[in-house]
Amino acid sequence: MVSGRRFEGRAALVTGGLGGIGQAVALRLAREGAMVALVDREASEAAVTELIAAGAPSARSLIADISREDEVTQAFEATLAAFGRIDVAVNVAGVMIYKPIVDLTAADWIANLSVNLVGAALVTTQAFRRMGQGGAIVNVASVHAEQTSPLVAPYAASKAAMLSLTRSSAIEGRALGIRANAVLPGAIDTPMLWSSPNIASGAEVIAPEDVGRPEDIADAVAFLASDEARFVSGASLLVEGGRLARL
Repeated sequence: MVSGRRFEGRAALVTGGLGGIGQAVALRLAREGAMVALVDREASEAAVTELIAAGAPSARSLIADISREDEVTQAFEATLAAFGRIDVAVNVAGVMIYKPIVDLTAADWIANLSVNLVGAALVTTQAFRRMGQGGAIVNVASVHAEQTSPLVAPYAASKAAMLSLTRSSAIEGRALGIRANAVLPGAIDTPMLWSSPNIASGAEVIAPEDVGRPEDIADAVAFLASDEARFVSGASLLVEGGRLARL
């Protein structure tokens, strides 16, 4: 339930904005009055239309590979040109491969880290340079940053590093008036979850009640990006239905 239009007059940039969690985050911010820039590997005017219909005063769909510094810079410049400001940056874009450590190559590690960690860092750098007082960065990490499973070492490592990046960003962002926090989703009903060979093989079993919705993550992101969380920075918020709390 949306409590109001907390982002009226504000602009948000969401990476991975065409995917399950990214799309849900963008729609939630739009419903609360934000102007929204979707950043992904392709553009979608249909997604822009959906955001406008949801309540965004303006929206853009921008193409960028967030592992490339020049493309991240261009995405921020385009967002500023369109909206005149950037108040919220949400790092959702992520990739995942499934291999045992013994089979991983340098290319496998680089492919994961360049998007999941370096991409988030490049977005953070641009946010620090272009946001004003009251800005908020929200990094969508994963429960794999704290507890993980076989075959996903690069993903788990990159998400753990994202939490460290969040803490450093909170420290350095304080002087700029910019907060940084992280959300750690658990099992969320997205293609990434159901494409897992661990689940397909039965090696990892998830009860239906332990599967959340992309909107559950969007709710947490919206809170951390809002003024209601103005005294929250450097936090890592688990959003996983209590699954990790059980012995």
